[in-house]
Amino acid sequence: MCFNRLLVVGMLVLTAGSLHAQDLSQVCHATSSYDLTLQQGQLIFDRAQPAPTRVVVGSGTLQTDGQNVPLNAEDQDRLALFQRELLALVPRVKVVIHRGVDVAVQTVQQEADSLNLDAGTQAELQRRLATDAANLHQRVAASQSTHDWHGDAANQYANQIAGDIAPLIASAMGQQALSAAMSGDLQQAAALRDQASDLTTGFQARLQQRLQVLRPDIQALCPDIQRLAALQQGIRASHGRPLNLLQIEQ
Repeated sequence: MCFNRLLVVGMLVLTAGSLHAQDLSQVCHATSSYDLTLQQGQLIFDRAQPAPTRVVVGSGTLQTDGQNVPLNAEDQDRLALFQRELLALVPRVKVVIHRGVDVAVQTVQQEADSLNLDAGTQAELQRRLATDAANLHQRVAASQSTHDWHGDAANQYANQIAGDIAPLIASAMGQQALSAAMSGDLQQAAALRDQASDLTTGFQARLQQRLQVLRPDIQALCPDIQRLAALQQGIRASHGRPLNLLQIEQ
C-alpha cells in the first residue's frame, strides 16, 4: 500500500541525495496507486487518476469523490475493521523505518571510518549524522501522510542531508590528496582519488546489502497487509467501481 512510500524514507541514503527501499511490492507483493493521510477518525486515500481519486474511510462509512456510498451491515463492519487494523499497522511500519534510518547512519559511519579521516572531521561527521538522524526520526514519528515522503518533499530533505554531510567528507579527502601530491607522493594521491570514486559508485550497493537485515521485519508485515487487501475485496465505490485501495500481486 502507501507503506511503500513510507518505507522509502526509512532507507534514506544519507549521501548522494538519493532514496532506497526494501520495496513492499517485492517482499509482500503489495501495491497501491493511492497516497494515504491519517486524520482524526478518518483514512483519506487520494491519487491523480483514475476515479475515484479521493476515498474517505471513517468508522464504517465510505465516501468516494465527495459522494457517500451506501453500505450494508457486513461492509460497514469490514471497513471499520480495515480502518482499525491499518491504524494498528502504521506504528509497526514506522518501527521498520526507524531501524532503516539507523542502518543507513551506521553504514555512512562505517564508510567514513574506512577513509582515515582526521579526528576533527570524524567528530564533526558524527555530530552531523546524529543531528540529521534525530531530525529524521522526529519527522517520521510526526508524519501522518505519505505525501511527506515523495516527490519534491523527499528530494528536498534528502538533498539537505547530503549537503550537510558530503562536503565535509569531500573536503577532508581533498585535503589529504593535496597534501600527498604536494609532498610528492603521487601514488597516495591517486589512491585517495580511487577511494573517493569507490565511495561514490559503490556505496549504494553496499547500503542495499546491509539493508537486507530489514527483510524479516518487512516480511512480518505481509500477513497483515494481505488481510487488509482481503477486507476491502468486494466493496464498491460510487458508480459501482471496485474500491481497490490495495492490490496483492499473485
